[in-house]
Amino acid sequence: MAHHTWEFEKPIIELKNKIEELKRFSQFKKVNLSSDITNLEEKLKKLKTEIYSHLNPWQKVQIARHPNRPATLDYINLLMKDFILLCGDRLFGEDRAMICGFAKIEGKKVAVIGHQKGKDTKENIERNFGCAHPEGYRKAMRVMKLAERFNMPIICFIDTPGAYPGIGAEERGQAQAIAENIRDMFSLKTPVIAIVIGEGGSGGALGIGVGDKVLMLEYAYYSVISPEGCAAILWKDSAKKEEAAKVLKLTAPDLLGLGIIDQIIPEPEGGAHNNHEEAANNLKLALLNNLEEVSALSGEFMRNRYDKFRKLGVFNETSPKSSPKGVD
Repeated sequence: MAHHTWEFEKPIIELKNKIEELKRFSQFKKVNLSSDITNLEEKLKKLKTEIYSHLNPWQKVQIARHPNRPATLDYINLLMKDFILLCGDRLFGEDRAMICGFAKIEGKKVAVIGHQKGKDTKENIERNFGCAHPEGYRKAMRVMKLAERFNMPIICFIDTPGAYPGIGAEERGQAQAIAENIRDMFSLKTPVIAIVIGEGGSGGALGIGVGDKVLMLEYAYYSVISPEGCAAILWKDSAKKEEAAKVLKLTAPDLLGLGIIDQIIPEPEGGAHNNHEEAANNLKLALLNNLEEVSALSGEFMRNRYDKFRKLGVFNETSPKSSPKGVD
């Protein structure tokens, strides 16, 4: 797979290339350059720390969109066994942008639902770039209801720019499908863990995002709208996307501080795309811990879920100002 580099990563790539060049030169010319190579490797380590510890919101959005970032099927293959894929909403057809099925994690049976992007242009077209249609959300709810019937926990992997906004999707009830999913997820009598693994865009994310616990990978983002869309609406200029990303408060630390999410899952240095196995192990640890905690709330899922989402947001109450003298 071709290596993709963002602008802010270029100094790291240049230094990596220089180190590789010195290693090849040392081997070819039989010259001992170990001291120089070690110094450059130390410099590279410090440079990575400096860059990745000071990423701005827009740069984190770029990492969340990295084409090599692990998607739902990658995590299923790395974390789970005996995955059985279920297809179709029993009303219209199959939506390949939404993965649904059953699997086992550490011997425990679970239902798995998640958005799925492609790894190349051809697959992205087949997967509709992770933008689900109404049938995708209806399929997801069909599988959630099956999980509820068999007392199986539900794991939702969120990774979408948003639900597909095309005419056909609107004609088939896109808004209604998402709204019904949000409503019905509150009533599920089984544990639900939602994890934002990449992009968490708008109603497309919320359609499978109502969980007893909402977790988020370190460089993922979760927002009511994309930075580009926000910039186009507020400033009539999509070029202001970096400013929009900042004001939207869409990064994991921002959302944890606001109480929108419950936990940040650390990623490998530079993002999950650099080490799928490490990213999967970190996710697995957080998932199992939260699943154990939530499963202990047997019988209280609906009440706790309701209370959790009712507490979101902040408001202030003030006394009405006294009317000016002589004014009723």
